[in-house]
This record gives sequence, structure tokens and C-alpha cells, in this order.
Amino acid sequence: MAVARNTEARAINSTGLPQPDDTWPPHEREVLTWSSRSYHQGSPPREDRDFSSYSASIPPRIARLEFRPSTETAALLERAAADVSSLDAGAGTYLSGLGGFLIRTESVASSKIESIDAAPDEFLRSMAGSVASRSADETVAAITALTAFVDAVGEAGRINLDDMLHAHRALMADDLTESSYAGRIRDVQNWIGGSDYTPRDAIHVPPAPSRLPGLMDDLLAFCARDDISAIAQAAIAHAQFESIHPFTDGNGRIGRALISAVLRRRGLTTTTVPPIASAMLADTTRYFSLVNDYREGAADEFVAYLARSASLASTEAVKSAAALAALPAQWKALAEPRSGSADEHIIESLLAVPVLTSARASTLSSASTSTTFLALDRLTRSSVLRELTGKRRDRVWVAQEVMDELDRLNERIGRRVRAS
Repeated sequence: MAVARNTEARAINSTGLPQPDDTWPPHEREVLTWSSRSYHQGSPPREDRDFSSYSASIPPRIARLEFRPSTETAALLERAAADVSSLDAGAGTYLSGLGGFLIRTESVASSKIESIDAAPDEFLRSMAGSVASRSADETVAAITALTAFVDAVGEAGRINLDDMLHAHRALMADDLTESSYAGRIRDVQNWIGGSDYTPRDAIHVPPAPSRLPGLMDDLLAFCARDDISAIAQAAIAHAQFESIHPFTDGNGRIGRALISAVLRRRGLTTTTVPPIASAMLADTTRYFSLVNDYREGAADEFVAYLARSASLASTEAVKSAAALAALPAQWKALAEPRSGSADEHIIESLLAVPVLTSARASTLSSASTSTTFLALDRLTRSSVLRELTGKRRDRVWVAQEVMDELDRLNERIGRRVRAS
């Protein structure tokens, strides 16, 4: 049997584990025989060569379980739902480009949780379709996956396996080591932490492949419910998904995309994605610890954590929306474009499309290639745009203020998380 060792972020053992919520069952375990002797990373140590059995997790079936939040958590859930809804409702007031901005923010943070941290200019090159670093391409793939997943759920009004697999395929199709498993439920055993060769000393061993069809059907049935708080549903769905770990890789990023998908299906969002991953990124130790605690039955603690994260992320995102909404007027003051000119059309598109090639700018401005180049040069000289490449061909421009606000949003969220 082939094996797959998970390369997503490693959970860590928690300390001071709270007592399990008696309304939510802990995971069970089963002892399985380890029979694989197919090693792809050189010769394993003797401990792995002698490894013969392991204990795999069996998550509970949750499709019909009742979640009863504590009084404190119920209040947090109510506030979080209001904050997320307020962010989404304000998007139309502020600007139509907020949805794309927040998807980029969420995807960058979700990728960084997995130690995928692209240099800023490399990320911009990849966004423009130019040759860029692997980490930049992986981050842009995360944007594509999240966008596809949330849009599909919003259109269908439900979360189905095909859309999840499509998102995973978008995420992993170009991965050098995992592309053969892109868009496929794993048929091999994976694990988190421990040895590179076997599940020896693993922190978490997800369920055996044979259990995945039933567990995924159960999870999707849970996601279809309307009798539970949307924030609580998103939190539990995420934690349950991480326990199932249905893919050989990419579980963390798709699992966090599932949070956004649940919120979209339940109607808390229609055009936005609250940047919850930014709050998780600010303290990954606590995030991973609470995911581990969920496996012991501590659902209330993880739900409360996600509710706080959603509130914090949404209130900070509202500040970014206001900052972004002010930019077009500032740009016009700098550039003084003629009414109806290519310069003006480009400026009015920058919030939604902050990274431009000449071809994209020509489409947005409905101008000829030569007119577009002149407009781009004028906007660069007036500091509305920054030219990224400095080449005669395949030039790329960026509205740097838009991308800087993404960083400022992540920084504000991080400061609030660390101060709490």
C-alpha cells in the first residue's frame, strides 16, 4: 500500500485540556496493521522498519448531533453573526471590489499557516500570470480554490462533494508532489507529525481510507442543516473536516475554505469572505491546540474560538473597506484624469483588479493598446501605479495601496489577537 504523510500544518498537543462537552462525543480509535514497506524518502530508521501497528482516529458521526453552546458561547455566536453580516451588508456601501480583496487576504493568511509565504512581488507576478516562485503560485492557487468553492456554494445553495473536489483540484493541480491526488479523496493512510516514514509517534492519525466515504457523507449532511447557528456550524464543520483529513495534502486550506462556504450557504455572506484565517495565523499554537481538543469532545471551546475570530476579523475588515473606498478619489487627485479617459477607467477598476498587464488594462479601459500604454505610463508617473517588472515586454503594474492595505489588515488582526 502506498502511504502519504501529511504536509499541512502540524497540530500540537494542548495543555490544560478542558473537560469534554458532554453533548459532543470524543473521537474513538482503532488499532490497524501497518503493512506498507514502500518508502519514498530513503532508508528509514530501524524503528520504522519494525513498525507493525498504529492507532487511527474514528471521528463521531455528527449529521444529527445536537450542539448546545454554553451561555458565554451563545452570546459570542450572536455577536459574530451580526459582525459578519454587517461586513457583508456594508460591502455594497463601500465598494464592489471588497469581495476580491478579502478573498486575497484570507488566502494569503491560510497559505501562511501552512508555511507557504511568498515574497510580495513574487505574489504579484503570479497574480498577473507571470513566472513566479512556487510559494507565490501556491498562494494564487489558494485564491482560485477559495473563490471557486464559495461561488459554487453560493450559486447552488448547498455544499456538495463535487465542488469541494473541484476546489481541491484547483489548489493542488500544479503541485510538484501531490498533483496526482488533486481533486481526489485519498486512498492511502496519512498522518500529522511524528516520523516521515510511518505513523510512529504521530500527533494525529486520521481515519482509515475505507471510512472516508461514510464520514464525508455525514459531514456534508451536517453542513446542510439549518437548525444550528451558522458560525457554530462552520466551526464544527472545519474541525470535523480536519479530523477526517480526506486529502493527501491541502486539508488545512480546503478546511478553512469550508468555513467560508458554510457562511455563504447560510446567507451570512453574499459577496465577502471574513478573513478568519488571519486571526488563526496570529496564534497558530492556540488554533492547532483547540482543533486537537475538539477530538476529545471539546466542541464548545472551538466554537467560541471561531466566533471570537470571526468577530475580530470582520470588524477590522470594515476598517479596510473604508480605507479602500477612499482610494479612487485620492488617485484622481494625483492623476487628474480627463473624464471618460482610459486613465479614469483604469483608476475606477483598480480596487477590483489591483494587478494589471497591458492586455488586462486595455480590456478594462476599452482603449487601444497604444492608448492604454500611455495611460499606464501617466498613472505610474503620478504614483497611482507601480511598475513591477521593469521590462520592455510582459510588463506588470500594481496599485500598491490596495496590496498594502491587505498587509495592514493582517497586522491589525494579529495585534488584536496577541493582545487578547
